[in-house]
Amino acid sequence: MTQTEKQTIEKSPRSLDQALRPADWAEYVGQPTIKENLRILLTAAKGRNHQPEHVLLYGPPGLGKTTLAHLMTKEIGASLRATSGPAIERVGDLASILTNLSPGDVLFVDEIHRLNRTIEEVLYPAMEAGVLDIIIGKGPSARTVQLDLPPFTLIAATTRISMLSAPLRSRFSGGTFRLQYYTDAEIAEILKRSGKILNIKIDDDSIKEIASRSRSTPRTANYLLKRCRDFAEVNEEPLNLKTVKKALALLEIDEGGLNQTDRDILSIIVEKFNGGPVGLKTISASLSEEEDTIEEVHEPYLMQLGLLDRTPRGRTVTPKGYEHIGMDAPRKSQPAEND
Repeated sequence: MTQTEKQTIEKSPRSLDQALRPADWAEYVGQPTIKENLRILLTAAKGRNHQPEHVLLYGPPGLGKTTLAHLMTKEIGASLRATSGPAIERVGDLASILTNLSPGDVLFVDEIHRLNRTIEEVLYPAMEAGVLDIIIGKGPSARTVQLDLPPFTLIAATTRISMLSAPLRSRFSGGTFRLQYYTDAEIAEILKRSGKILNIKIDDDSIKEIASRSRSTPRTANYLLKRCRDFAEVNEEPLNLKTVKKALALLEIDEGGLNQTDRDILSIIVEKFNGGPVGLKTISASLSEEEDTIEEVHEPYLMQLGLLDRTPRGRTVTPKGYEHIGMDAPRKSQPAEND
């Protein structure tokens, strides 16, 4: 990358995010099983001169679903048409998108779980038979017109696969793949690449520190790297381990990657409800935070670290969770001995 390109990237946050996205399979770190499965799928389709089958990618946000869609499109030399579930509000919106595809195009639909069922039913024949059924007119005079669609590949991404109907899930004949969280070593490799693109001079210890607090997510890691760079530049300090720790402290990101709300959840359960069990609605009211935000944003990571448990009676803080917020876990009562 030339100096002019770097300067252009620095001036445009949108271009910056795009520049950090891997441009080929060699730059895409992690998800080895998924990459190998997709390589076989795409290579086999190219060898037969067929359109690749439809693929569904799911998993927590920030793990690289959109990047995989771009890499798959580039691999087969196709054009990518991107949209999202919330953007497709009516059947006519989907019909317009499908009829404007060119042969061999890839249609990427992000957050596909937010399509309503009526629109899904239009998508079924398009995926399975390559046709679009349109109803013209109303009442007894209504008739169905079937339009042939050009060959295309649908790549869908979702963070909530359970919200997809079974008929829609079954039509992803190319495969359904769940993206896994990244290891600290993989995150460190991603950060090194991002640092080179952003022209950031950062040592290995600082990279390891950011990686350990990134919640095992590349998007979060790149966000923390950029904020540490900003902190160092504004305060005219070298971007070393000391500066990184000061920047992350300002962001209220602790050594385990927890933010203030994460810690508040643990503290409230311990201090107000004796460590639980306590219901989600009660926690939400105590924090003045939405239930969905707690359940989908904060709880998964707390559970991943073993700091919080979900039980049939409610949420409980584990001994490890007590330790994280600097409190002693209550001792379990011993059963009384028989006389």
